[in-house]
Amino acid sequence: MAYETPITIKEAIEQIQKKKYVLPSIQREFVWESSQIEILFDSLMRDYPINTFLFWSVDKLKINEYQFYEFLQHFHERDSYHNPKASLADDEDIIAVLDGQQRLTSIYIALKGTYAEKLRYYSWDKSHSFPKRKLYLDLLNKSEDIEKEFSFEFMTEDEIKNATKANFWFEVSKVLEFKEIADAMRFLMNNGLMDNSQYSRDKSDYAFNTLNNLYNVVHQKGTINYFLEKSSDLDKVLQIFIRTNSGGTKLSYSDLLLSIATAQWEENNAREVINEFVDEINKYGQGFNFNKDFVLKASLVLGDFSDTKFKVENFTKANMLKIENA
Repeated sequence: MAYETPITIKEAIEQIQKKKYVLPSIQREFVWESSQIEILFDSLMRDYPINTFLFWSVDKLKINEYQFYEFLQHFHERDSYHNPKASLADDEDIIAVLDGQQRLTSIYIALKGTYAEKLRYYSWDKSHSFPKRKLYLDLLNKSEDIEKEFSFEFMTEDEIKNATKANFWFEVSKVLEFKEIADAMRFLMNNGLMDNSQYSRDKSDYAFNTLNNLYNVVHQKGTINYFLEKSSDLDKVLQIFIRTNSGGTKLSYSDLLLSIATAQWEENNAREVINEFVDEINKYGQGFNFNKDFVLKASLVLGDFSDTKFKVENFTKANMLKIENA
């Protein structure tokens, strides 16, 4: 495993859209709030480090053995917060993101999607409680938030329409349409931001520097620094995943195997079924102390598989479906 040549945000977005970059079933779902995405982009603009990513190169012959998921594009706190399963061709290798899902998803939502969270005090059963917002950047003013220098805000279309002339809200996703830095200058000129009869020299300079900075962050800078794990040893990959995701509540090896099983069962949720089964059998008599590891290992034995070792390679889609239907 070694550092690879950093890539730009634009290149990462293109790889996500092509389903070249996907998420393995062991990944948790997207949990970032909109304010965290705003701070992430502020960090990018200020050239702050956003930490290294960990990618895993998956051989095309292994793709169909496990379930992978697409990146979430349009987040909705009530209706769309699960990652869709990825339908992948098996004619080329893919890259599974082991560490950096929250950051990459945030970037993808900001540049290609929308974010809808419930308004405070509004009802969960009303659609208007979850207005769709896009990320915007004020090209005329610094942020009033002491935690941010640049004024990134998720806003609705109505909020943009009703904004005062003291602000110029640039839809951040539009920066992907710029083919060269000159396009940023043309945008500023076409929208009067370089017109000193409308704006002071300081305001025009700020707009120029801010939009150029955003262009460079997305198109020019090698922002995505990553390790690429090329090993086909899936147990090694899981151990790496456990080590790199050690913050908060640590995952166990059986938790990861349950995640794989859950993704590949067709009718039931493996995690729920096995956890309920463990709880049930431990109630018998004066009580037992069986755990998930025991049940998973027993499933491999009772499935009469040729190899019953407790390792990820035995948790293939075919094996998991046989256990589910047993």
